[in-house]
Amino acid sequence: MRNLALAVLYTAATALANPALADVAAAQALRDGDMKKLNFHSEAKPAGTADFTSFDGKALNLSDWQGKWLLVNFWATWCAPCRKEMPMLSELQTELGGEGFEVITIATGRNPPPAMQEFFAEIGVDNLPLHRDPKSGLARQMGVLGLPITVIVDPDGQEVARMQGDAEWNSDSAKAVLAALMAPKS
Repeated sequence: MRNLALAVLYTAATALANPALADVAAAQALRDGDMKKLNFHSEAKPAGTADFTSFDGKALNLSDWQGKWLLVNFWATWCAPCRKEMPMLSELQTELGGEGFEVITIATGRNPPPAMQEFFAEIGVDNLPLHRDPKSGLARQMGVLGLPITVIVDPDGQEVARMQGDAEWNSDSAKAVLAALMAPKS
C-alpha cells in the first residue's frame, strides 16, 4: 500500500513540478536511512555554470536541462563508493527519469573514456550518461571535495541540497524526498 501511495505521489510530483513552490521542509522531514546525510541549503544557491562534455566531446552545461529537476552525481572510475552507488542511481533514473526529472552523472578528473565505459559495463548500467569534467572545472566551481558528491538542482538551476558519499538513491526514502521537492506546495 505504501508503495502505491508513493507511486501516486511521484507521478503527481513529476507532472506538477514547480521550483518556486518546492516544499523543502516536507522533503527534509522524509529523510531516513542514507538520506539523513542529504543536506538542504537554507536558501537555494546557483549551481555551477562551467561547461563539461558529453562522452563524445560535445560541450554541455547544467543550464541545458533548465526546467527539470536534476540529481547531479560527480564520480570517478577509481571511486569504490561510486561503483556501489551507480546501479541505484540507474534504478532511480529508470523509475523517475523523464520530462520533469533527470539523473546526470559526471565523471570528474582523469577518467579515460574506455575506463568509463568499462566501469558502466561491469556494473550493468546502460541508462545513465557518460558525461566528463576532465579538468574538474565544474566540480571545482561547485565545491566538490571527495567523491561521490550528489547535488539536487531545481528547474531554475539552483542547488537546493547536496550529499557527500554514496547513498541508496533507489530507496523509498530517497524517492519520497525527491517527490516532496517536486510536488507543488499546497
